[in-house]
Amino acid sequence: MKRKVPAVFEVGGHVYTADTCEPVRAAVSRGDLRMSAFVHGTYPGRPLPPATLPEICSVGAWDAPADQSWGLAPHRNEGIELTYVSRGKLGFAVGRRSWALRRGHLTVTRPWQMHSVGNPEITACRLHWLILDVGVRRPNQPWRWPPWIVLSPPDLRQLTTLLRHNEQPVWHVGGEVGRCFERLAGAVEQGPGPSAETRLKLEINGLLAALLEILRRRKVPLDGRLSSNQRTVELFLSELRRNIEGEWTLEAMAGQCGLGRSRFAHYCRLVTNLPPMAYLAQCRVKESARRLASRPDQSVTEIALSCGFPTSQYFATLFRRQMGITPTAYRRKSGCPAARRPRRPLAAVREGGSLPGDFPADD
Repeated sequence: MKRKVPAVFEVGGHVYTADTCEPVRAAVSRGDLRMSAFVHGTYPGRPLPPATLPEICSVGAWDAPADQSWGLAPHRNEGIELTYVSRGKLGFAVGRRSWALRRGHLTVTRPWQMHSVGNPEITACRLHWLILDVGVRRPNQPWRWPPWIVLSPPDLRQLTTLLRHNEQPVWHVGGEVGRCFERLAGAVEQGPGPSAETRLKLEINGLLAALLEILRRRKVPLDGRLSSNQRTVELFLSELRRNIEGEWTLEAMAGQCGLGRSRFAHYCRLVTNLPPMAYLAQCRVKESARRLASRPDQSVTEIALSCGFPTSQYFATLFRRQMGITPTAYRRKSGCPAARRPRRPLAAVREGGSLPGDFPADD
């Protein structure tokens, strides 16, 4: 059975989203957290009717009356996420940078920005959030705002540019943003009803207008490269190193970046100085070397297959070409004992495998 190519930027169904929801649900069920939210999809909260503001992934607030024993591990969301701390404090991180959020701090994260909440656990605080799907999963995609956003076209274009070409995740903002979030929380706590949709539209538009004014006043430095095709490929390749098991083809990799084969291969060479399939093979060999040195319970064949190689013979050829030594000799040199379990038979090349006997020429 073929392994499914993992979705790197297409977050729907991705483990990041599912994992980050479970600690919240568990804390609410234990009574450790008071939360009120309207949601679509798999987020915890009260589901909105499918046709009601479908672009809202989640909107609401929580009250953590005491320090918690859980946190939200690194994850992404389907839309742009705004959070606001109105009371208490909260640890927050994007990539390798971390902040101690306090009252008045606003965070802005885009769908491709991995972030975590808690340091590593949630502290006593009141946190508000809005996750709004603007139709993007990658930096190089055009943003599509919901039709019920009523900012004028010039204002909406400026807000889009300010959010696309600047990725500062934490801002200290004035009281209007906080008031918008409190009114949003009030609309959610009031529950579904004839006026709920109207109030949500009104307060979200007010929040976006307040955010635009803040970004204008701060004269945010902009960098057009943040939405470029090359940066999209860079982000994809950094994720690819952690998703080597899938049956990646040149078409599948290019598709994840919204590019044709030739353009993807061009940017891959610029970033790595390698053709895409050669870079993938290099990543797989490096990961297999790590596993050979650290997993004595797995045979060489098992490690080869788990790293995405179609056969152990092909793996051995590629490993020796890159590392200058056979996999078995590398394991012995690393001091890792050989696996004692019976080895699996050599696997046949899977139908439609992504790696032929040698590196293909890229278009």
